[in-house]
Amino acid sequence: MDFRFRHLVLGTTGLTFGLILLGVYTGAMGAGLACAGRWPLCDGAVFGLFPANWPSFIEWFHRFVAMITGFAILGTAVAAWRGDHERRIRLASAVALVVLPVQVLLGANTIFNFGVLA
Repeated sequence: MDFRFRHLVLGTTGLTFGLILLGVYTGAMGAGLACAGRWPLCDGAVFGLFPANWPSFIEWFHRFVAMITGFAILGTAVAAWRGDHERRIRLASAVALVVLPVQVLLGANTIFNFGVLA
């Protein structure tokens, strides 16, 4: 594994771990449904930089980091398949590409099915 690809993998892994921690924080703060059932929008805008309140900001930031992480996973997978890397590395990147949309759909399902605020 070359130097640049190794750093890409480490950066993507770090982003993914950070996203998991941010997701835990979002859930613990009760902010996971703060955008009132609007997905992927939050407070009426895709890139709403100034959400209505702190819980909405936490949820918006989680979605923003998830988007960046998704692009990093995609870039890592493309680099793994285009480069001359071991089969296990290409397989791991393919698994990540399959798991990513599943996780996005699970998050969207949470918003759509549990996002009704009383």
